[in-house]
Amino acid sequence: MKILVCISHVPDTTAKINFTNGDTEFDTNGVQFVINPNDEFGLTRAIWFKEKQGAHVTVVNVGGAETEATIRKALAIGADEAIRVNAVPTDGFAVAKQLAEVVKAGSYDVVICGKESLDYNGGMVPGMLASILGYNFVNSCVGVEVDGSNSTLVREIDGGKETLTTNLPLVIGGQKGIVEEKDLRIPNMRGIMTARTKALNVLEPVAADAKTKAVKFEKPAPKSAVKLISPDNLDELINLLHNEAKVI
Repeated sequence: MKILVCISHVPDTTAKINFTNGDTEFDTNGVQFVINPNDEFGLTRAIWFKEKQGAHVTVVNVGGAETEATIRKALAIGADEAIRVNAVPTDGFAVAKQLAEVVKAGSYDVVICGKESLDYNGGMVPGMLASILGYNFVNSCVGVEVDGSNSTLVREIDGGKETLTTNLPLVIGGQKGIVEEKDLRIPNMRGIMTARTKALNVLEPVAADAKTKAVKFEKPAPKSAVKLISPDNLDELINLLHNEAKVI
């Protein structure tokens, strides 16, 4: 079984976010980047298939040379090889087009994406990719088993979970639950050293028209100052909750 894991290079969730050029561009200065958490859950599941069923695992990223440290971490976790498509990932459709070319060239049986990246939260790429390829698609996936050409999957739905069966080839939009957080792999020294010798192939992008464009970014408004009310002054508390906060 050949598995392709699509990984995004995203800011650490603890990073302080700023924008430049009139709030039209993300400011990367001083920001630590990591593997998109939803993608890391999917990668860990792919490594499980490698260890239990002998799957061959490739990771792919659409991005510039600055993403290669993130790709090397994926190799250190246990992926067999990596591909970087040398394009700026500014549009979901364009990214899906680049990934589709990689899938077609590699004839992968299972493609695992995170259901969304934690920077833009667009949630578009997995579904678009499956549509372009004509592959079966399950989103919000929290469980996957593969037996030959058949797969059993569990996905989150409103109020519960749904179990489905389908055939390969397959695109999965994974999230936490496809493996538990405690099962995520931390690269050890052996993995880090081995990752240096694993193949990282750089491909030039195919032509793809962007369908969207970021016009402006805006950070949430800062929280207002806290008003402290004496526990003995219930009338004032009720007045503020009713007339100012408007919650009662």
